[in-house]
Amino acid sequence: MMMQVEVLSCIRHPNMVLLLGACPEYGCLVYEYMANGSLDDRLFRRGNTPVIPWQHRFRIAAEIGTGLLFLHQTKPEPLVHRDLKPGNILLDRNYVSKISDVGLARLVPPSVANAVTQYRMTSTAGTFCYIDPEYQQTGMLGIKSDIYSLGVLLLQIITAKPPMGLTHLVERAIERGNFAETLDPAIPDWPVEHALAFAKLALKCAELRRKDRPDLGTVVLPELNRLRALAEDAMPSMAQSSSSGGSSGSSHSSSTSQVRRCTL
Repeated sequence: MMMQVEVLSCIRHPNMVLLLGACPEYGCLVYEYMANGSLDDRLFRRGNTPVIPWQHRFRIAAEIGTGLLFLHQTKPEPLVHRDLKPGNILLDRNYVSKISDVGLARLVPPSVANAVTQYRMTSTAGTFCYIDPEYQQTGMLGIKSDIYSLGVLLLQIITAKPPMGLTHLVERAIERGNFAETLDPAIPDWPVEHALAFAKLALKCAELRRKDRPDLGTVVLPELNRLRALAEDAMPSMAQSSSSGGSSGSSHSSSTSQVRRCTL
């Protein structure tokens, strides 16, 4: 637990959850209040919460990529999250996303990160369906281990489907020409062409072989930012809605505890 506290206490970024305190006696961490709970809960509309518009989803994806790149560029040693998933993405009252639960994170020596981009661990950690297959099989950890998890997470953002077999489902749908049927049906106005570009990027991230996955800083994030800009252009009132909290920003804050506690 102390390692997690050390790591989190040094992290300050708009897309990283702020650690407020820790209670070693009970093995829990206390995070800043995130009114809209987890991305997982909101995607699957637990508690009958409002649908997240596609414009917000594109923005959330870019924010996650931004936060992840911050971890990977941590000095002097890159941080690998190792458990990136919708349940570990929290949303504030304006649906700004922040990465949480960096407790499984590992510091990777700079020489390793920059050279072979992998580091052997004695045991794997993470959540099934999101774990890098190469890391799971070989124990070789690298910053591209998080890219696999990001790929699965991105697919969930546009489909609102469980992670099991999701990459195969989307790949087959694209091959058959019925990709639009995989998109979250709760959203009636998907820009299918741009959602398809989003999905193809996610599938590249979720390649089984680490060497086939794109670079986060030079490939993934620029594309996510492009889609985010497109979404903002399609929703000019988004900034105004965000500044006021929007009608859905506080509609279910009572369903989330005042602080986030992570039992270790």
